[in-house]
Amino acid sequence: MSSHLSLKALDALLKKIAARRILVVGDVMLDHYIWGDATRISPEAPVPVVDIARDTWTAGGAANVALNIASLGAACTVAGFVSDDEAGSRLRSILDAHHIALLPTPGTGTTILKTRVLVQHQQLCRLDRESPPSAYQFSPKAAEALLAEEIAHADAVILSDYAKGILTDTLVARVTKLARAAGKFIALDPKPKRKLKFRDLDLITPNRRESYELAGLEPAPHAPYPAAEICRRIHRAHGTRHLVITLGEDGLLLSTGGKVTRTIPTAAREVFDVSGAGDTALASLVLALSAGADLETAAHFANAAAGVVVGKLGTAPVTPEELRASSRRG
Repeated sequence: MSSHLSLKALDALLKKIAARRILVVGDVMLDHYIWGDATRISPEAPVPVVDIARDTWTAGGAANVALNIASLGAACTVAGFVSDDEAGSRLRSILDAHHIALLPTPGTGTTILKTRVLVQHQQLCRLDRESPPSAYQFSPKAAEALLAEEIAHADAVILSDYAKGILTDTLVARVTKLARAAGKFIALDPKPKRKLKFRDLDLITPNRRESYELAGLEPAPHAPYPAAEICRRIHRAHGTRHLVITLGEDGLLLSTGGKVTRTIPTAAREVFDVSGAGDTALASLVLALSAGADLETAAHFANAAAGVVVGKLGTAPVTPEELRASSRRG
């Protein structure tokens, strides 16, 4: 971990985080991993034959954001669509096991399920099961009745968009209005390809590609990343207080009020799998900021958490013990 967050400072922050209560609203899903080996080609088609060793399941999407929040010691409620199918049953069990309250939203679809086939720790393919976005949408009136009380009792609200249909312009506007009226911190992890309308949020966390889209720019080959222009354009368009752009191996870019404040180098020592790292960074940032940390301290905390997660295979949360171990290694 960066020297900017000592073990003593980390412990103090984790203690404050443990008293937080966060509401996550978004596209919850179940992540399924099929682990195996492939040593031969099928006689039926030129494809590998996978001998399956085991299956594992974990929370994905907005549910993985919730899992990271709970894993770091805070209380969490997640609002999203979960059907009465087998995937939904598994997802409910995972959330229950981590003491995450599920607020099921109305809808007619199937539980979103992503199945990844891993051969010798390399992803061979991904199989998705999901319904059209319209199957997951619910009315603003139903949303307000469902979410108003939860927002009132939360310290912060996270909107986790995976472009599956839960978050619409109307829902985002309604949740933002409720959060603002209750004086609550509100953050969004956006998927710009959906052109979701949002404004007056405390934090958004796009990655490099998404930041170009939000700024209305096209990346130029071999050109340096136009950090100042991107931050200025996003702030002008969305009026977001804080902007944290995840730049992969280049770390985190921090911006407040449309101005670049600094870049924090990545904390990852060895990268096995980036799955879920954005969820971890988002959860960690919101927890730290809602616990009173400034943006730079929160970013160091989030950077360290994401650095732990990318060293694991598959979607997985980070624990306080892992962060302390990372801090001791320096």
